[in-house]
Amino acid sequence: ELKLVESGGGLVQPGGSLRLSCAASGFRFGLYPMAWVRQAPGKGLEWVADITASGTKTYYPDSVKGRFTISRDNAKSTLDLQLNSLKTEDTAMYYCSTSRTGTTRGQGTQVTVSS
Repeated sequence: ELKLVESGGGLVQPGGSLRLSCAASGFRFGLYPMAWVRQAPGKGLEWVADITASGTKTYYPDSVKGRFTISRDNAKSTLDLQLNSLKTEDTAMYYCSTSRTGTTRGQGTQVTVSS
């Protein structure tokens, strides 16, 4: 059974940083591209980063480019997201997913950016 478990969220001040992690199991992690998506209160799912299966290429929307960094460790079946220069509008539930659409995702980890 495919399982994705996110961790690392929390409360941080604007300008601060957080590192999210996702532990994957139940499938051949190293063969699949992976993504992070988020959902702010009252809004739909938003793609924030994805990475190729090998980890050699990464992609970001303009809203987070230069501030967020996605990475993976295929030996450990883990996916990370480094969040820097956080803004209040980054407040959301963050999910690890097997695609940009977020159709298959974990339970999420909450990131709250507030002073």
